[in-house]
Amino acid sequence: MDVTELAKQLKTKAPAMVYLVLGTQQVLQEAALTAFLSLIPEDQRVMNVGRYDMEVTPLASALADAVSAPFFGERRLVVVNKPYFLTNEKRGGKIEHDLAALTKYLQHPEPTTTLVFSAPYEKLDGRKKLVKELKKVAVNVSAAPLDERSARQQVESGLHQDGFTIDDAALETLVQRTNADYGLMVANVAKLKILAYQNKQITARMVEELVPQSLDDNVFDLVTAVLRRDQPRSLALYQQLLASQKQPLQINAVLVSQFRLLIQLKVLVKHGLSQGSIASKLNVHPYRVKLGLRTVRQFSLERLANAYLGLVKIERTLKTTQRDPELLFQLFMLQYTRQN
Repeated sequence: MDVTELAKQLKTKAPAMVYLVLGTQQVLQEAALTAFLSLIPEDQRVMNVGRYDMEVTPLASALADAVSAPFFGERRLVVVNKPYFLTNEKRGGKIEHDLAALTKYLQHPEPTTTLVFSAPYEKLDGRKKLVKELKKVAVNVSAAPLDERSARQQVESGLHQDGFTIDDAALETLVQRTNADYGLMVANVAKLKILAYQNKQITARMVEELVPQSLDDNVFDLVTAVLRRDQPRSLALYQQLLASQKQPLQINAVLVSQFRLLIQLKVLVKHGLSQGSIASKLNVHPYRVKLGLRTVRQFSLERLANAYLGLVKIERTLKTTQRDPELLFQLFMLQYTRQN
């Protein structure tokens, strides 16, 4: 189940004895913890909530807490954070974890304790006997990064629940400026809600004023202008980046990286790979792949390669000479526009 479904279930049904919250999206891990905390009345949390970081605390401490009866309450919540021993990671250090005791506990969980494994990892090591035992018992909650569509839905749903609305254009701008990263979207929505507190309406202008564009975003506009061989706009955008105190080498490195990605996309699409497969293969956020695919459909591989090689040449010159970066970029554009 996802975190939204978890929160609903905990309000209407008795909680399970063991949960596994697996996934690297930190904002979802935190939302799950908030949902679990609601099980314990606020005035009982000091005595009936235990949180244990497995990177600094022995597992035995968490298990000792888990088998204890609630103190003047009906339920105890024990959260085991970063249980790296469930993955294939190898850690050094002096902390010893009693994994046999955990296996024994999972066979007979304490009915008055809700034991939560908060695992901020992509996956666990399914070959381990302990992991197999955990999966038999635990209710699985996904905290995996959301795709673009799910991130949009979650943001809109959350705003609606809080009495806010967001324009389609505003949501699109938010997605673009955060690369559809749900964690970044949530962080910026918190600021936007303060700005829109009076009329509860979030507009595109608010997003433009409050959510900064990353260097990648600005460079993406520049990439498009370069590919269209629009010299005036390309030079204007390059000058804007320099004026914003971005270093020439940094700008050029991002440009090279963007064109390298576009070439990879062009080749992989030609080989029949889907958008999701490409994102997984290149380890690139699906939203960046989506934007890149829109671009590569309009231009030939030769045009992409010529731009890439020209920018690599600029990088070499920047590193070995004192020539003016703006002049180098202007010469690059002149040469690039003359190519077929």
